[in-house]
Amino acid sequence: MKRKLLVGLIFSIAVLALLGTTACDFGGGQSTVSQQQVEVTRGDLTLSVTGNGKMETSREARLTFGSAGKVDRILVAEGDRVMTGDVLASLDTSTLELAVNQAQMALTQVEVALTQAQLAEETADYNLENTRNSEDSLNLALLNAQIALDTARANLNAGITAVDFNSIVAELNKAQTWYDSVKIMAQDTSRTSIDWDLTLLNAQENLDIAQANYDNALAGYDSRQVNLMKKQVEAAELSVVLAQKNIDDLDKSVALQELQLFSAEQAVMQAEQAVELARQNLADVQRQLDEATITAPFEGVVAVVLAEEGDIIPSPSMAPTTIIQMINPGYLELVIEVDEIDIPLVELGQKAAVSVDALPDKEFEGIVTAVYPVPMEVGGVVLYKVKIGLENTDDSGIKVGMSASADIVAEKHENVLMVPSRAITKNDRGQTIVKVMVDNQAQEREVVVGLDDGFRAEIVSGVSEGETVIYEIRVKSPSMSMF
Repeated sequence: MKRKLLVGLIFSIAVLALLGTTACDFGGGQSTVSQQQVEVTRGDLTLSVTGNGKMETSREARLTFGSAGKVDRILVAEGDRVMTGDVLASLDTSTLELAVNQAQMALTQVEVALTQAQLAEETADYNLENTRNSEDSLNLALLNAQIALDTARANLNAGITAVDFNSIVAELNKAQTWYDSVKIMAQDTSRTSIDWDLTLLNAQENLDIAQANYDNALAGYDSRQVNLMKKQVEAAELSVVLAQKNIDDLDKSVALQELQLFSAEQAVMQAEQAVELARQNLADVQRQLDEATITAPFEGVVAVVLAEEGDIIPSPSMAPTTIIQMINPGYLELVIEVDEIDIPLVELGQKAAVSVDALPDKEFEGIVTAVYPVPMEVGGVVLYKVKIGLENTDDSGIKVGMSASADIVAEKHENVLMVPSRAITKNDRGQTIVKVMVDNQAQEREVVVGLDDGFRAEIVSGVSEGETVIYEIRVKSPSMSMF
Protein backbone atom coordinates (compact mmCIF):
# COMPACT_ATOMS: atom_id res chain seq x y z
CA MET A 1 0.00 0.00 0.00
CA LYS A 2 1.25 3.52 -0.71
CA ARG A 3 0.16 7.07 -1.00
CA LYS A 4 0.46 8.55 -4.47
CA LEU A 5 0.99 12.17 -5.54
CA LEU A 6 -1.09 13.37 -8.48
CA VAL A 7 -0.17 16.77 -9.89
CA GLY A 8 -2.88 18.38 -12.05
CA LEU A 9 -1.11 21.52 -13.14
CA ILE A 10 2.43 21.89 -14.43
CA PHE A 11 4.70 21.52 -11.44
CA SER A 12 7.94 23.25 -12.46
CA ILE A 13 10.93 22.44 -10.36
CA ALA A 14 13.92 24.67 -11.00
CA VAL A 15 17.16 23.35 -9.72
CA LEU A 16 19.12 26.55 -9.15
CA ALA A 17 22.30 25.22 -7.62
CA LEU A 18 23.94 22.03 -6.53
CA LEU A 19 26.71 22.29 -3.99
CA GLY A 20 28.64 19.25 -2.84
CA THR A 21 30.91 18.78 0.13
CA THR A 22 32.94 15.76 1.11
CA ALA A 23 33.63 14.48 4.61
CA CYS A 24 35.69 11.61 5.94
CA ASP A 25 34.05 8.63 7.52
CA PHE A 26 35.81 6.88 10.43
CA GLY A 27 34.81 3.59 8.87
CA GLY A 28 37.01 4.34 5.92
CA GLY A 29 34.08 5.48 3.63
CA GLN A 30 32.98 8.95 2.56
CA SER A 31 29.51 10.58 2.38
CA THR A 32 28.45 13.40 0.16
CA VAL A 33 26.05 16.10 1.31
CA SER A 34 24.26 17.86 -1.50
CA GLN A 35 22.35 21.09 -1.08
CA GLN A 36 19.48 21.46 -3.49
CA GLN A 37 17.60 24.66 -4.17
CA VAL A 38 13.98 24.42 -5.32
CA GLU A 39 11.60 27.16 -6.30
CA VAL A 40 8.27 27.44 -4.50
CA THR A 41 5.55 26.74 -7.09
CA ARG A 42 1.80 26.28 -7.30
CA GLY A 43 -0.04 23.15 -8.26
CA ASP A 44 -2.65 20.56 -7.29
CA LEU A 45 -1.75 18.22 -4.46
CA THR A 46 -3.69 14.96 -4.17
CA LEU A 47 -3.46 12.38 -1.39
CA SER A 48 -4.58 8.95 -2.52
CA VAL A 49 -4.74 5.38 -1.24
CA THR A 50 -3.89 2.57 -3.64
CA GLY A 51 -4.94 -1.07 -3.68
CA ASN A 52 -5.22 -4.04 -6.06
CA GLY A 53 -7.93 -6.62 -6.70
CA LYS A 54 -10.05 -8.33 -9.33
CA MET A 55 -13.18 -7.14 -11.07
CA GLU A 56 -16.38 -8.72 -9.80
CA THR A 57 -19.99 -8.35 -10.83
CA SER A 58 -22.06 -6.54 -8.23
CA ARG A 59 -25.11 -8.67 -8.99
CA GLU A 60 -24.91 -12.39 -9.59
CA ALA A 61 -27.70 -14.92 -9.18
CA ARG A 62 -27.68 -18.71 -9.25
CA LEU A 63 -31.30 -19.50 -10.00
CA THR A 64 -32.97 -22.74 -8.90
CA PHE A 65 -36.46 -24.20 -8.88
CA GLY A 66 -38.22 -24.09 -5.53
CA SER A 67 -39.86 -27.47 -6.03
CA ALA A 68 -39.08 -30.82 -7.55
CA GLY A 69 -40.31 -31.87 -10.95
CA LYS A 70 -39.60 -32.36 -14.63
CA VAL A 71 -38.16 -29.47 -16.66
CA ASP A 72 -40.80 -28.48 -19.16
CA ARG A 73 -39.21 -25.46 -20.89
CA ILE A 74 -35.83 -23.70 -21.09
CA LEU A 75 -36.49 -20.33 -22.73
CA VAL A 76 -33.00 -18.75 -22.80
CA ALA A 77 -29.50 -19.57 -23.92
CA GLU A 78 -26.10 -18.52 -22.62
CA GLY A 79 -25.34 -14.91 -23.50
CA ASP A 80 -28.98 -13.82 -23.79
CA ARG A 81 -29.79 -10.43 -22.27
CA VAL A 82 -32.97 -10.52 -20.21
CA MET A 83 -35.15 -8.00 -18.38
CA THR A 84 -36.44 -8.17 -14.83
CA GLY A 85 -39.38 -10.59 -14.60
CA ASP A 86 -38.67 -12.42 -17.86
CA VAL A 87 -39.54 -16.15 -17.66
CA LEU A 88 -36.36 -18.18 -18.09
CA ALA A 89 -37.44 -21.78 -17.37
CA SER A 90 -40.37 -23.76 -15.99
CA LEU A 91 -41.33 -27.21 -14.70
CA ASP A 92 -44.34 -29.34 -15.61
CA THR A 93 -46.97 -27.82 -13.27
CA SER A 94 -50.08 -29.96 -13.93
CA THR A 95 -49.83 -31.77 -10.57
CA LEU A 96 -49.13 -28.54 -8.70
CA GLU A 97 -52.07 -26.77 -10.34
CA LEU A 98 -54.38 -29.60 -9.18
CA ALA A 99 -52.96 -29.31 -5.65
CA VAL A 100 -53.64 -25.56 -5.65
CA ASN A 101 -57.28 -26.11 -6.68
CA GLN A 102 -57.77 -28.72 -3.97
CA ALA A 103 -56.19 -26.50 -1.35
CA GLN A 104 -58.43 -23.62 -2.42
CA MET A 105 -61.52 -25.80 -2.10
CA ALA A 106 -60.43 -27.02 1.35
CA LEU A 107 -59.91 -23.41 2.44
CA THR A 108 -63.41 -22.46 1.27
CA GLN A 109 -64.93 -25.34 3.25
CA VAL A 110 -63.23 -24.45 6.51
CA GLU A 111 -64.08 -20.77 6.00
CA VAL A 112 -67.78 -21.76 5.76
CA ALA A 113 -67.40 -23.86 8.92
CA LEU A 114 -65.81 -20.87 10.63
CA THR A 115 -68.73 -18.64 9.65
CA GLN A 116 -71.20 -21.18 11.06
CA ALA A 117 -69.20 -21.48 14.29
CA GLN A 118 -69.11 -17.71 14.64
CA LEU A 119 -72.89 -17.55 14.14
CA ALA A 120 -73.39 -20.22 16.82
CA GLU A 121 -71.15 -18.26 19.16
CA GLU A 122 -73.12 -15.07 18.61
CA THR A 123 -76.39 -16.94 19.21
CA ALA A 124 -75.09 -18.49 22.44
CA ASP A 125 -73.85 -15.11 23.62
CA TYR A 126 -77.20 -13.52 22.79
CA ASN A 127 -79.13 -16.24 24.65
CA LEU A 128 -76.88 -15.94 27.70
CA GLU A 129 -77.32 -12.20 27.81
CA ASN A 130 -81.09 -12.53 27.52
CA THR A 131 -81.16 -15.13 30.30
CA ARG A 132 -79.09 -12.90 32.55
CA ASN A 133 -81.44 -10.03 31.83
CA SER A 134 -84.61 -12.14 32.42
CA GLU A 135 -84.50 -12.01 36.25
CA ASP A 136 -86.70 -8.91 36.38
CA SER A 137 -89.11 -10.47 33.90
CA LEU A 138 -89.32 -13.66 35.98
CA ASN A 139 -89.98 -11.68 39.17
CA LEU A 140 -92.69 -9.78 37.37
CA ALA A 141 -94.18 -13.06 36.13
CA LEU A 142 -94.24 -14.41 39.70
CA LEU A 143 -95.93 -11.26 40.95
CA ASN A 144 -98.55 -11.47 38.19
CA ALA A 145 -99.15 -15.15 39.01
CA GLN A 146 -99.67 -14.31 42.68
CA ILE A 147 -102.09 -11.53 41.75
CA ALA A 148 -103.99 -13.95 39.50
CA LEU A 149 -104.15 -16.48 42.34
CA ASP A 150 -105.48 -13.92 44.77
CA THR A 151 -108.03 -12.81 42.21
CA ALA A 152 -109.18 -16.41 41.54
CA ARG A 153 -109.54 -17.09 45.23
CA ALA A 154 -111.49 -13.89 45.74
CA ASN A 155 -113.82 -14.79 42.88
CA LEU A 156 -114.39 -18.24 44.36
CA ASN A 157 -115.12 -16.85 47.80
CA ALA A 158 -117.43 -14.27 46.30
CA GLY A 159 -119.39 -16.97 44.50
CA ILE A 160 -119.83 -19.00 47.71
CA THR A 161 -120.62 -15.98 49.91
CA ALA A 162 -123.43 -14.88 47.60
CA VAL A 163 -125.61 -17.87 48.83
CA ASP A 164 -125.15 -16.88 52.54
CA PHE A 165 -124.18 -20.46 53.27
CA ASN A 166 -123.20 -19.74 56.87
CA SER A 167 -126.67 -18.40 57.73
CA ILE A 168 -128.32 -21.45 56.19
CA VAL A 169 -126.08 -23.76 58.20
CA ALA A 170 -126.94 -21.83 61.37
CA GLU A 171 -130.68 -22.14 60.67
CA LEU A 172 -130.29 -25.88 60.05
CA ASN A 173 -128.42 -26.34 63.32
CA LYS A 174 -131.06 -24.30 65.19
CA ALA A 175 -133.91 -26.33 63.71
CA GLN A 176 -132.17 -29.58 64.50
CA THR A 177 -131.58 -28.54 68.11
CA TRP A 178 -135.25 -27.51 68.55
CA TYR A 179 -136.49 -30.72 67.02
CA ASP A 180 -134.27 -32.83 69.29
CA SER A 181 -135.46 -30.95 72.38
CA VAL A 182 -139.19 -31.24 71.48
CA LYS A 183 -138.77 -34.92 70.70
CA ILE A 184 -137.31 -35.56 74.15
CA MET A 185 -140.13 -33.63 75.74
CA ALA A 186 -142.74 -35.57 73.76
CA GLN A 187 -141.34 -38.91 74.83
CA ASP A 188 -141.85 -38.03 78.50
CA THR A 189 -145.06 -39.98 79.34
CA SER A 190 -145.81 -37.77 82.20
CA ARG A 191 -146.14 -34.97 79.75
CA THR A 192 -147.97 -36.77 77.02
CA SER A 193 -150.56 -34.55 75.53
CA ILE A 194 -151.88 -33.49 72.26
CA ASP A 195 -149.98 -30.18 72.48
CA TRP A 196 -146.55 -31.86 72.47
CA ASP A 197 -147.34 -33.96 69.47
CA LEU A 198 -148.35 -30.89 67.57
CA THR A 199 -145.20 -29.07 68.70
CA LEU A 200 -143.04 -32.00 67.58
CA LEU A 201 -144.83 -31.96 64.25
CA ASN A 202 -144.06 -28.26 63.80
CA ALA A 203 -140.40 -28.79 64.80
CA GLN A 204 -140.18 -31.57 62.21
CA GLU A 205 -141.55 -29.26 59.54
CA ASN A 206 -139.08 -26.49 60.48
CA LEU A 207 -136.18 -28.98 60.38
CA ASP A 208 -137.30 -30.23 56.99
CA ILE A 209 -137.42 -26.64 55.69
CA ALA A 210 -133.87 -25.84 57.07
CA GLN A 211 -132.55 -29.11 55.63
CA ALA A 212 -134.04 -28.29 52.26
CA ASN A 213 -132.50 -24.81 52.35
CA TYR A 214 -129.15 -26.35 53.24
CA ASP A 215 -129.39 -28.92 50.48
CA ASN A 216 -130.28 -26.21 47.99
CA ALA A 217 -127.33 -24.04 49.09
CA LEU A 218 -124.99 -27.01 48.92
CA ALA A 219 -126.20 -27.82 45.45
CA GLY A 220 -125.49 -24.20 44.38
CA TYR A 221 -121.90 -24.39 45.84
CA ASP A 222 -121.07 -27.42 43.68
CA SER A 223 -122.44 -25.81 40.51
CA ARG A 224 -120.40 -25.60 37.30
CA GLN A 225 -119.66 -21.91 37.84
CA VAL A 226 -118.12 -22.59 41.26
CA ASN A 227 -116.19 -25.56 39.89
CA LEU A 228 -114.78 -23.31 37.16
CA MET A 229 -113.64 -20.80 39.76
CA LYS A 230 -112.02 -23.65 41.70
CA LYS A 231 -110.06 -24.69 38.63
CA GLN A 232 -109.01 -21.08 38.04
CA VAL A 233 -107.64 -21.02 41.55
CA GLU A 234 -105.77 -24.27 40.91
CA ALA A 235 -104.32 -22.89 37.64
CA ALA A 236 -103.22 -19.71 39.39
CA GLU A 237 -101.53 -21.76 42.09
CA LEU A 238 -99.67 -23.75 39.45
CA SER A 239 -98.62 -20.51 37.73
CA VAL A 240 -97.18 -19.24 41.00
CA VAL A 241 -95.28 -22.50 41.49
CA LEU A 242 -93.97 -22.40 37.93
CA ALA A 243 -92.92 -18.73 38.19
CA GLN A 244 -91.08 -19.47 41.42
CA LYS A 245 -89.40 -22.50 39.82
CA ASN A 246 -88.24 -20.36 36.89
CA ILE A 247 -86.63 -17.96 39.32
CA ASP A 248 -85.05 -20.83 41.24
CA ASP A 249 -83.74 -22.34 37.96
CA LEU A 250 -82.30 -19.05 36.64
CA ASP A 251 -78.77 -19.73 37.98
CA LYS A 252 -78.82 -23.20 36.44
CA SER A 253 -79.91 -21.74 33.08
CA VAL A 254 -77.15 -19.12 33.20
CA ALA A 255 -74.54 -21.77 34.02
CA LEU A 256 -75.79 -24.02 31.21
CA GLN A 257 -75.74 -21.24 28.65
CA GLU A 258 -72.28 -20.16 29.80
CA LEU A 259 -71.12 -23.69 29.00
CA GLN A 260 -72.84 -23.48 25.64
CA LEU A 261 -71.09 -20.16 24.93
CA PHE A 262 -67.72 -21.59 25.99
CA SER A 263 -68.27 -24.58 23.72
CA ALA A 264 -69.17 -22.24 20.84
CA GLU A 265 -66.04 -20.16 21.48
CA GLN A 266 -63.89 -23.29 21.41
CA ALA A 267 -65.53 -24.32 18.15
CA VAL A 268 -64.68 -20.90 16.69
CA MET A 269 -61.06 -21.22 17.81
CA GLN A 270 -60.79 -24.65 16.22
CA ALA A 271 -62.39 -23.37 13.03
CA GLU A 272 -59.96 -20.42 12.97
CA GLN A 273 -57.03 -22.80 13.37
CA ALA A 274 -58.39 -24.94 10.58
CA VAL A 275 -58.67 -21.86 8.35
CA GLU A 276 -55.12 -20.81 9.18
CA LEU A 277 -53.78 -24.28 8.40
CA ALA A 278 -55.72 -24.34 5.14
CA ARG A 279 -54.34 -20.93 4.21
CA GLN A 280 -50.81 -22.06 4.99
CA ASN A 281 -51.33 -25.18 2.91
CA LEU A 282 -52.67 -23.11 0.02
CA ALA A 283 -49.78 -20.66 0.33
CA ASP A 284 -47.33 -23.58 0.36
CA VAL A 285 -48.66 -25.26 -2.76
CA GLN A 286 -49.06 -21.86 -4.45
CA ARG A 287 -45.42 -21.10 -3.58
CA GLN A 288 -44.39 -24.44 -5.08
CA LEU A 289 -46.35 -23.58 -8.21
CA ASP A 290 -44.77 -20.13 -8.40
CA GLU A 291 -41.30 -21.54 -7.77
CA ALA A 292 -41.80 -24.02 -10.56
CA THR A 293 -41.08 -21.06 -12.85
CA ILE A 294 -37.73 -19.24 -12.87
CA THR A 295 -37.88 -15.53 -13.68
CA ALA A 296 -35.07 -13.00 -14.01
CA PRO A 297 -34.57 -11.18 -10.69
CA PHE A 298 -32.85 -8.26 -12.40
CA GLU A 299 -31.80 -7.00 -15.81
CA GLY A 300 -28.69 -8.78 -16.94
CA VAL A 301 -27.11 -11.51 -19.02
CA VAL A 302 -27.54 -15.29 -18.86
CA ALA A 303 -24.06 -16.56 -18.02
CA VAL A 304 -24.66 -20.32 -17.80
CA VAL A 305 -27.57 -22.72 -18.47
CA LEU A 306 -27.08 -25.97 -16.53
CA ALA A 307 -30.25 -27.93 -17.36
CA GLU A 308 -32.14 -29.24 -20.37
CA GLU A 309 -35.81 -29.82 -21.08
CA GLY A 310 -36.86 -33.20 -19.72
CA ASP A 311 -34.39 -33.23 -16.83
CA ILE A 312 -35.74 -34.40 -13.48
CA ILE A 313 -35.02 -31.87 -10.74
CA PRO A 314 -34.85 -33.19 -7.14
CA SER A 315 -36.38 -31.41 -4.19
CA PRO A 316 -34.34 -28.30 -3.30
CA SER A 317 -34.40 -29.37 0.35
CA MET A 318 -32.36 -32.42 -0.62
CA ALA A 319 -30.01 -31.07 -3.29
CA PRO A 320 -30.46 -27.49 -4.60
CA THR A 321 -29.70 -27.56 -8.30
CA THR A 322 -28.58 -24.42 -10.11
CA ILE A 323 -30.48 -24.19 -13.39
CA ILE A 324 -29.41 -20.78 -14.69
CA GLN A 325 -26.66 -18.39 -13.61
CA MET A 326 -27.17 -14.68 -14.29
CA ILE A 327 -24.90 -11.66 -13.94
CA ASN A 328 -25.35 -7.94 -14.34
CA PRO A 329 -22.22 -6.69 -16.14
CA GLY A 330 -23.47 -3.12 -16.26
CA TYR A 331 -22.19 -2.38 -12.77
CA LEU A 332 -18.93 -3.85 -11.52
CA GLU A 333 -17.13 -3.87 -8.20
CA LEU A 334 -13.46 -3.91 -7.30
CA VAL A 335 -12.49 -5.09 -3.81
CA ILE A 336 -9.00 -3.95 -2.78
CA GLU A 337 -6.96 -4.40 0.38
CA VAL A 338 -5.80 -1.27 2.25
CA ASP A 339 -3.14 -1.07 4.94
CA GLU A 340 -4.32 -0.19 8.44
CA ILE A 341 -2.20 2.99 8.29
CA ASP A 342 -4.13 4.26 5.27
CA ILE A 343 -7.65 3.06 6.17
CA PRO A 344 -8.49 6.18 8.28
CA LEU A 345 -8.20 8.20 5.05
CA VAL A 346 -10.88 6.13 3.25
CA GLU A 347 -14.53 7.17 3.46
CA LEU A 348 -17.73 6.21 1.68
CA GLY A 349 -18.45 8.22 -1.45
CA GLN A 350 -14.82 9.06 -2.25
CA LYS A 351 -13.84 8.96 -5.90
CA ALA A 352 -11.34 6.43 -7.17
CA ALA A 353 -9.31 6.14 -10.39
CA VAL A 354 -9.48 2.51 -11.54
CA SER A 355 -6.84 1.05 -13.85
CA VAL A 356 -7.34 -2.37 -15.45
CA ASP A 357 -4.16 -4.33 -16.22
CA ALA A 358 -5.56 -5.62 -19.51
CA LEU A 359 -6.53 -2.08 -20.60
CA PRO A 360 -3.42 0.01 -19.82
CA ASP A 361 -4.50 2.96 -21.94
CA LYS A 362 -7.82 3.46 -20.16
CA GLU A 363 -8.78 4.79 -16.76
CA PHE A 364 -12.20 4.42 -15.19
CA GLU A 365 -13.89 6.35 -12.42
CA GLY A 366 -15.34 4.57 -9.40
CA ILE A 367 -16.88 5.36 -6.02
CA VAL A 368 -16.10 3.85 -2.63
CA THR A 369 -19.26 1.93 -1.69
CA ALA A 370 -18.14 -0.05 1.37
CA VAL A 371 -15.36 -0.18 3.94
CA TYR A 372 -15.26 -3.58 5.63
CA PRO A 373 -15.12 -3.16 9.43
CA VAL A 374 -13.41 -6.50 10.17
CA PRO A 375 -9.66 -6.59 9.40
CA MET A 376 -7.60 -9.43 8.02
CA GLU A 377 -3.96 -10.22 8.74
CA VAL A 378 -1.62 -11.25 5.93
CA GLY A 379 2.03 -11.92 6.77
CA GLY A 380 1.79 -9.90 9.95
CA VAL A 381 0.27 -6.91 8.15
CA VAL A 382 -3.24 -5.78 9.09
CA LEU A 383 -5.37 -5.05 6.05
CA TYR A 384 -8.94 -3.84 5.49
CA LYS A 385 -11.06 -4.54 2.43
CA VAL A 386 -12.57 -1.62 0.53
CA LYS A 387 -15.24 -2.03 -2.16
CA ILE A 388 -15.29 0.31 -5.17
CA GLY A 389 -18.23 0.37 -7.57
CA LEU A 390 -18.12 1.58 -11.16
CA GLU A 391 -20.48 1.73 -14.09
CA ASN A 392 -19.60 -0.50 -17.03
CA THR A 393 -20.64 0.03 -20.63
CA ASP A 394 -20.72 -2.55 -23.40
CA ASP A 395 -17.71 -0.94 -25.14
CA SER A 396 -15.55 -0.50 -22.04
CA GLY A 397 -13.69 -3.75 -22.54
CA ILE A 398 -13.82 -4.64 -18.83
CA LYS A 399 -14.64 -8.26 -18.05
CA VAL A 400 -15.45 -9.93 -14.78
CA GLY A 401 -12.29 -11.40 -13.22
CA MET A 402 -9.80 -8.91 -14.71
CA SER A 403 -7.01 -7.66 -12.42
CA ALA A 404 -7.19 -3.96 -11.57
CA SER A 405 -5.92 -1.32 -9.17
CA ALA A 406 -7.55 1.75 -7.73
CA ASP A 407 -6.28 5.07 -6.44
CA ILE A 408 -8.79 6.38 -3.93
CA VAL A 409 -8.73 10.16 -3.75
CA ALA A 410 -8.59 10.81 0.00
CA GLU A 411 -7.94 14.55 -0.20
CA LYS A 412 -7.16 17.07 -2.93
CA HIS A 413 -6.00 20.69 -2.67
CA GLU A 414 -5.89 22.72 -5.86
CA ASN A 415 -3.64 25.64 -6.76
CA VAL A 416 -1.63 25.58 -3.55
CA LEU A 417 2.03 26.51 -2.77
CA MET A 418 4.23 23.42 -2.65
CA VAL A 419 7.78 22.49 -1.65
CA PRO A 420 9.51 19.11 -1.31
CA SER A 421 8.55 17.42 1.94
CA ARG A 422 12.23 17.03 2.96
CA ALA A 423 12.65 20.82 2.83
CA ILE A 424 10.50 21.12 5.95
CA THR A 425 12.38 20.79 9.26
CA LYS A 426 12.20 22.08 12.82
CA ASN A 427 14.56 24.53 14.55
CA ASP A 428 15.92 24.37 18.09
CA ARG A 429 12.69 25.86 19.44
CA GLY A 430 10.58 23.16 17.80
CA GLN A 431 9.10 25.50 15.19
CA THR A 432 8.35 24.22 11.69
CA ILE A 433 10.65 25.99 9.25
CA VAL A 434 12.11 26.01 5.76
CA LYS A 435 15.35 27.59 4.65
CA VAL A 436 14.82 30.36 2.11
CA MET A 437 17.54 31.95 -0.03
CA VAL A 438 17.62 35.71 0.47
CA ASP A 439 20.48 37.68 -1.16
CA ASN A 440 22.41 34.42 -1.59
CA GLN A 441 22.05 33.75 2.14
CA ALA A 442 20.00 30.96 3.71
CA GLN A 443 17.42 32.24 6.20
CA GLU A 444 15.10 30.23 8.42
CA ARG A 445 11.46 30.95 7.74
CA GLU A 446 8.65 29.70 10.03
CA VAL A 447 5.86 28.14 7.95
CA VAL A 448 2.42 26.52 8.34
CA VAL A 449 2.23 23.18 6.53
CA GLY A 450 -0.98 21.82 5.03
CA LEU A 451 -1.39 18.60 3.04
CA ASP A 452 1.72 16.39 2.86
CA ASP A 453 1.90 13.19 0.85
CA GLY A 454 5.47 12.36 1.82
CA PHE A 455 6.91 13.77 -1.41
CA ARG A 456 5.44 17.26 -1.64
CA ALA A 457 4.04 19.44 1.11
CA GLU A 458 1.54 22.27 0.95
CA ILE A 459 2.70 25.55 2.49
CA VAL A 460 -0.26 27.46 3.87
CA SER A 461 1.75 30.50 4.99
CA GLY A 462 5.37 31.60 5.43
CA VAL A 463 6.69 31.64 1.86
CA SER A 464 5.64 33.11 -1.48
CA GLU A 465 5.50 31.71 -4.96
CA GLY A 466 8.84 32.04 -6.73
CA GLU A 467 10.99 32.04 -3.60
CA THR A 468 13.76 29.47 -3.36
CA VAL A 469 14.04 26.96 -0.54
CA ILE A 470 17.11 24.83 0.30
CA TYR A 471 17.23 21.25 1.54
CA GLU A 472 20.07 18.78 1.95
CA ILE A 473 20.58 15.26 0.60
CA ARG A 474 23.27 13.01 2.10
CA VAL A 475 24.61 10.26 -0.15
CA LYS A 476 27.21 7.77 1.09
CA SER A 477 30.06 7.29 -1.37
CA PRO A 478 32.25 4.15 -1.73
CA SER A 479 35.06 3.76 0.87
CA MET A 480 38.57 4.95 -0.13
CA SER A 481 42.02 3.63 0.92
CA MET A 482 44.25 5.91 3.03
CA PHE A 483 47.99 6.19 2.40
